Amino acid sequence: MPHANQSSKKQTSQQKNSIGIFADIQNVSSIKGKGHFLLEFAQSKGHISCQNVYYNSHYINQVCTKNELEILGMKGVDVPDNSKNSADYRLINDCINWVAFNASVNIIILMLGDRDYAGLICILKALGKKVIIFAQRGSTSPKLIKLVGNDNFYFVDELPQLVDNSNKTQPQNTALAPQINYNEAIEYLTEAINTALSQGKPTVFGRIDRLMRQRCASYQGCSSISTDDGKKFKSFSQFIDAAVKDGKVQKQGQKLFLVELDKLAA
Repeated sequence: MPHANQSSKKQTSQQKNSIGIFADIQNVSSIKGKGHFLLEFAQSKGHISCQNVYYNSHYINQVCTKNELEILGMKGVDVPDNSKNSADYRLINDCINWVAFNASVNIIILMLGDRDYAGLICILKALGKKVIIFAQRGSTSPKLIKLVGNDNFYFVDELPQLVDNSNKTQPQNTALAPQINYNEAIEYLTEAINTALSQGKPTVFGRIDRLMRQRCASYQGCSSISTDDGKKFKSFSQFIDAAVKDGKVQKQGQKLFLVELDKLAA
């Protein structure tokens, strides 16, 4: 029983966490192809309130990475100034201003590696924020690692394993955890897609998952979905694959679409 209580408290804490993501893809180009892992990692910690990605539109490789991340629901911030540290200054300014007007934020995830961000990290920690850093191998300042500690520092290429480990370590005793059945989850999924479409927003995985969480208190991510045979989904994308296979929704890349109403009713 103590173990179950501890698990329940941990889940409650994660539900309350508000998270901001600030990513400098000029310094961390290796995020390309791993954005969905970053969002899934962040969602395992709490609710994502801000997700900015900084790039220079003069460089096609950065634009391509930015476009890929925007499809996932992240916000691209163009810093076309080629002067030294221009992107650094913009990210630092935006992050401090956002935290100032969002005092309830608990966790800041930074994707960077330049030691010029040391001052920002010190400010965030002084304000009582937890800072998690993702960096690129071979271009990371040891000072940043020292500031946040080894437990809050990762390399971008570790993201797939981090997400996999997080799914594997979910509490096995779910008696106290919120649960919804698969059919209910499908209803909230289609409702979330409809909502995003009505708002003129891209129906990307990250946005749909957040809308589902907002509309159903019992939905706390893919691990809260129960199928008739007791199957558990390891990731949101696996749940989507099941919904597509059952003919409930359609997908193109990271975007979701509804099927015809007559098919959906079936």
